[in-house]
Amino acid sequence: MKNLFARFAKDESGATAIEYGLIAALISVVCIATWRLIGPALEVRYQAILAAIS
Repeated sequence: MKNLFARFAKDESGATAIEYGLIAALISVVCIATWRLIGPALEVRYQAILAAIS
């Protein structure tokens, strides 16, 4: 039982997976925030381009 606990304490694969998950979540939050901030301005710009083409 002691050996099992020692192996469990040394295993860092779960911690690495959690770190990658946190990094992915942070990137997602930054992307969503950027799209929400820049999105309306881009929509206005695209509408102006569409109006100019038409």
